[in-house]
Amino acid sequence: MKKAERKDNNYLLLFRKVTNKIKPLKFMFMGLSLGIIGLETALPLAANSREAEETVNCDMLIVGAGLAGSAAAYEGLLTGKTVCLTEITDWVGGQISSQGTSALDEGKQQRSQQHFPRGYNTLRQNIARLYNRQNPGECWVSESCFLPYHGHQLLSQQLNEAAQRGRGTLKWFPSTVIKEIELSKDGKLINSAIAIQHSPKPGTPHLNKEPLSKTIEDAYSYENSQRFNKKIIRFEAKSKTGSPSDWFVIEATETGEIIALADVPYRLGLDPRDHLNPSSPTEKGDPYCVQGFTYPFAMQRTATPQPQTKPSFYEQYEPYYGYDTDRRMAYFDLVFTYRRIWSNEKGKLVRVGPMKVHEPTPGDISMQNWVWGNDYRPGTSQDNLVYSRRQLEQTGQLEPGGWKGGLRTDALRKGEELSEGFYYWLVAGTTDSRLGYGIKRPSPNHRFMQGLDSPMGTSHGLSKYPYIREGRRIIGRPSYDHPQGFSINEIDISTKDYWHDFYRTSLPRPMYQLVWSTIANLESKFVTPNDRPSYMVTRRTHATVYPDSVGVADYMIDFHPCMALSPPEKRGNRERPGVRIAHGGAHPAQIPLRALIPQKVDNLIVSGKSIATSHIAAAAYRVHGFEWSVGAAAGTLASFALEQRILPYQLVDNLPQQEAKLQQLRQRLERNGNPTTFPRDMMFSLLDEKPHSLFSTN
Repeated sequence: MKKAERKDNNYLLLFRKVTNKIKPLKFMFMGLSLGIIGLETALPLAANSREAEETVNCDMLIVGAGLAGSAAAYEGLLTGKTVCLTEITDWVGGQISSQGTSALDEGKQQRSQQHFPRGYNTLRQNIARLYNRQNPGECWVSESCFLPYHGHQLLSQQLNEAAQRGRGTLKWFPSTVIKEIELSKDGKLINSAIAIQHSPKPGTPHLNKEPLSKTIEDAYSYENSQRFNKKIIRFEAKSKTGSPSDWFVIEATETGEIIALADVPYRLGLDPRDHLNPSSPTEKGDPYCVQGFTYPFAMQRTATPQPQTKPSFYEQYEPYYGYDTDRRMAYFDLVFTYRRIWSNEKGKLVRVGPMKVHEPTPGDISMQNWVWGNDYRPGTSQDNLVYSRRQLEQTGQLEPGGWKGGLRTDALRKGEELSEGFYYWLVAGTTDSRLGYGIKRPSPNHRFMQGLDSPMGTSHGLSKYPYIREGRRIIGRPSYDHPQGFSINEIDISTKDYWHDFYRTSLPRPMYQLVWSTIANLESKFVTPNDRPSYMVTRRTHATVYPDSVGVADYMIDFHPCMALSPPEKRGNRERPGVRIAHGGAHPAQIPLRALIPQKVDNLIVSGKSIATSHIAAAAYRVHGFEWSVGAAAGTLASFALEQRILPYQLVDNLPQQEAKLQQLRQRLERNGNPTTFPRDMMFSLLDEKPHSLFSTN
């Protein structure tokens, strides 16, 4: 084997070394007859049958094993609870694994002080220990870029260790979706949930042979198919005392599936412009303009040019692809090193455009997640990915047994095609939708990484599930300061200067006055650094301080806006006008408990990106550290409520009066190393991270 070829294959040596090191993890979880082993022994199911073949009991059912769901499981296991964890893919970790975005997005101040939840800090330490460095990819978008399959393996090991330390029981259900939930007669409690676990039929391809668009409708169907055997599982409370708090269901899916199934009030897409979200570009709202989703993939630098195959659909998407509107950034090696997730040897430091980067060397692997590349950004009722409630009704998905995941399959397919075409554009394309002709040059010394031992763990090379930036967001219960339903809004976190002429001229005068009275009121509730009187307030000096904070978030308001026309790849298409007005800095912020509590259903806890936020605030409440923090809060809340025999809303129903049990919950979180607030010096620091379209990390 030539020296250059050995460099190209260094990642395979690493894969085998680490896989062997963590090999026992494949069979690590408790209750394996219901999990991985169950995939091989699933019993045949009669067509159209809804009878469960097995009933599984839990203290908490966590739906979705992304970072929020994994964090909730981690905390539940450490308190000795029986945790059922379901996931549509066969990996835990979401963003860091099955969604392929294994580049940790973190606020600069939060990272500098390591002010993260305990489980997240442990994960970061385990990454550094595995590679003997924090940043094995030498990327420049983050301080930690790594291989997605290691994200799954490390997090699996961490959950196993939590179960052992806390004497909890983890019942892991990969390749499993929730099909139905059964509510109590009054509709206030989830009594049980019906799930479908799918496994490949003997002689058929591996689960990760085909992309999601090919399998998702089958996965949500009760009937066995040519592709899958199905096993129907009923989840119920472990303790059946008749108390409303016998068990809790934690919503941790990427798009808010249980929110839709329970039919609790929620929002989707753009919110109407008001004094709480003055940068919204629409007066009436728009449920179809949701942030773009992405299928990341991995590509490897090679020593010699590789044969590149043009996809049959390439011309359809070619008008979309481009580097960036900033010509200084139109360099292939900048894009490659941006999210480089593996580098066996550090290349020499070279200047590329306005930056110095370590030059890529053969064998280096880059993960691609690029706004004008593989971000698919539909924004109309003809092509949106996450179905609105009206669309769910029209397609029969809110009928008993009708749930199919709530996504438009054709949008998934087109997102997959866009991503495959983007690879070809990177290595062979000569056009640029942002900068025109004469800029883009081919870069043929690369290969598209495919196979079950590839970084994404799929035969097709795309991530197992798309990176979802935004789904359904609950409207919390009415509270003392939010009579129409609780929500975290733009005005609560943004560093925007609302004295700017844009707001003076574009907002109706009564709304503009209300913006300032609201800001003054929020500022007056917390002593400002200079003890300024409220009439001298010109902008927020800190995020809103919540008496019920259970976690922290620190990230800019970062948008990947929907496109104005359908289809998104249409030649000459542009982003939805006005959405980026809110794009910018955000103060280090808190996660209030009220944002996790939906209306109507009392034993449902919401985590992940589906908590009660506006569209603008959600753009800051969606990255890795936040997901872990809100998941840790959800898992701790469920454990605390089980022990206290109370329901979550009872912790906040008397605010703003003192709530003794709420303080006990917050003390437990802090004692366990899960911060609920930031140090004062962080809270009052305006972020100096200025977002640029290139630097919109995820």
